[in-house]
Amino acid sequence: MRIVVAGGAGFLGSHLCSALLAGGDHVVAVDNVSTGRHRNIAPLLDYPGFEFVQADITAAPVGVRGGVDAVANLASPASPPDYHRMPLETLAVGSRGTENTLQLAAQHGARYLLASTSEIYGDPLMHPQREDYWGNVNPIGPRSVYDEAKRYAEAVTMAHHRAYGDDVGIVRIFNTYGPRMRPADGRVVTSFITQALNGDPLTIYGDGSQTRSFCYVDDLVRGIDAMLRSMATGPVNLGNPREFTMLELAEQVLELTGSRSGIEFHPLPKDDPTRRRPDISRARDLLGWEPRIPLAEGLSRTIEYFRSQPVEVAAAARAVAGAQFEGGTVEPVHSVVV
Repeated sequence: MRIVVAGGAGFLGSHLCSALLAGGDHVVAVDNVSTGRHRNIAPLLDYPGFEFVQADITAAPVGVRGGVDAVANLASPASPPDYHRMPLETLAVGSRGTENTLQLAAQHGARYLLASTSEIYGDPLMHPQREDYWGNVNPIGPRSVYDEAKRYAEAVTMAHHRAYGDDVGIVRIFNTYGPRMRPADGRVVTSFITQALNGDPLTIYGDGSQTRSFCYVDDLVRGIDAMLRSMATGPVNLGNPREFTMLELAEQVLELTGSRSGIEFHPLPKDDPTRRRPDISRARDLLGWEPRIPLAEGLSRTIEYFRSQPVEVAAAARAVAGAQFEGGTVEPVHSVVV
């Protein structure tokens, strides 16, 4: 197939491009490189089946020429520091960007895949989270620019499906990690690894009892690819159902890096979810998908990648100290040595 990947220079997008090319597909990556990076797709430029279009999908029409068999929309800032820094751009890519890529797919009669997010569920009152749960989201809070952008993206995708019969699929992605993540992106795995390698205290928000479920990028991309080639509409949760507390994650990062860093506890950011774990029954039933790579193995691969980027990791030190808070760092409530 000839597949357009919006957000193709980003962390997830570039891994999806690599997997599609390896499977024999032709790929057109579209990205404005606001949070993506040219280096992510540099190894792909020599593939005869790969094209890169530097463009903003919020501007219509999307600048892709030639036939299109499928469109995978992964375009959006996805980490709190990024969408706090670009709130209006985040809302625009979730709304106009989704509308424009839907129109591109419709013009070609192409399959359309929307990469949505577990943030749809907000701070969930249901645990684990199933796709029929509507969520507990603050529509005007600091995280709302991302949460509501994705909720609208799902709504307009389903409206196109119902009104025009467009072939669409929606995946809700839970915490994913792996090589090509930016050390300064402010997400918990990258922040812990960066702090551990720099010998700085690991920053935990709250008391460390809040949970997340971490899916290695190779597993996640397998799920996206399966959804892209299916006839399922979804939404379908994609994530690892194994749940870890933030303290457990910090301790595992310290062990795998051999770091002597301590741990600092900071106040929990507003509207930060306290529990997050996907029910992946639908993914198993519809796609035959489930993750395979355990956390320790995935973290080891990611740490190895970060060790290969020492200058960037060192430069990220200040950015990841209190990175979840708008306006800079805050003083820790207390710290411990582990």
